[in-house]
Amino acid sequence: MPELRQFLIICPFVFLAGLIDSVAGGGGLISLPAYLAAGVPPHMTLGTNKFSCVFGTALSSARYFKHGKADIKTAATSIIFALAGSALGARTVLYLDPVFLKYALLAVIPVIAFIVLKKKDLGAENKIKDVPAARIHVLSAAIGLSVGFYDGFFGPGTGTFLVLLYTGLLRYDLVTATGNAKFVNLASNAAAVTMFLINREVNFALGIPAMLCGVAGNYVGSGMAIKKGARIIRPMFIIALTLLIIYIVRDLFIS
Repeated sequence: MPELRQFLIICPFVFLAGLIDSVAGGGGLISLPAYLAAGVPPHMTLGTNKFSCVFGTALSSARYFKHGKADIKTAATSIIFALAGSALGARTVLYLDPVFLKYALLAVIPVIAFIVLKKKDLGAENKIKDVPAARIHVLSAAIGLSVGFYDGFFGPGTGTFLVLLYTGLLRYDLVTATGNAKFVNLASNAAAVTMFLINREVNFALGIPAMLCGVAGNYVGSGMAIKKGARIIRPMFIIALTLLIIYIVRDLFIS
């Protein structure tokens, strides 16, 4: 039976993770360390975190769809290729050390953050209609495959990179890009949590209360994003990218 201390550590951070993840991705950078800090074993942490997050992601996906802030056709193409890319990435990591990718991200992420801060009109308008239909399908497939590979190979910040690519390459506004990313994340999370459930790596006593907190965080965050748009998503991006930098530095130089 989990201790009260574990609930007090995990639940508030899962709420915060859900809030940030529903807006800009990167929630796992908050929730995973919380589970580990509470003394949950690593594999159980991964499984319980996926369980507690998948319901919140489903809720935020539904809210984006309800308000017309998701392009299902584009998201569906990305989902198919993301699942294939994730499987390929997971297989590749068995043979290659992802350390080179971590160093590359240390160089790339500050550049991304600078562009997000400097380019005030990034994702301000939905210009997907200016992109030819054939290019939309090709790019959405490429986005799904590449980010899916990244997710299987390394993982942290996957949702954030999805939003940036949907905005930068397909010219979606930030809110719709986030809605699309939620559906891709939902598919990958559902596949992952199924595997963890089969292998009995989910602590339901911790996961169910954490799930309720994650759902609440996703509800608040998606509502903020739908209502305030780029004004709230942009600063959340910077928070997510900062958390990712901290995670990588800690993994490379401190752990």
